[in-house]
Amino acid sequence: MNKGELLDTVAEKAGVSKKVADAVVSATIESIMEAVSSGDKVTLVGFGSFEPRDRKQREGRNPKTGETMTIPATTVPAFSAGKAFKEKVAA
Repeated sequence: MNKGELLDTVAEKAGVSKKVADAVVSATIESIMEAVSSGDKVTLVGFGSFEPRDRKQREGRNPKTGETMTIPATTVPAFSAGKAFKEKVAA
């Protein structure tokens, strides 16, 4: 499912126009990205949580040359599925 298909589904289930569904979904995604990028954790009960996670510096290899290189430490977004979401997928 891509964003367009998601918007069609949301508009149908909520009984609103695609334009309104697009505004709501886009605002939701943007709000989650802003919160996580500022270091906050976003929890949607039953669905899951989004949070920033720190990755340590590590050694890696250049696949072309095989030479060792250092991959710098960074912060990445992470998603953990909630209990209800896990159960729905497992069923």
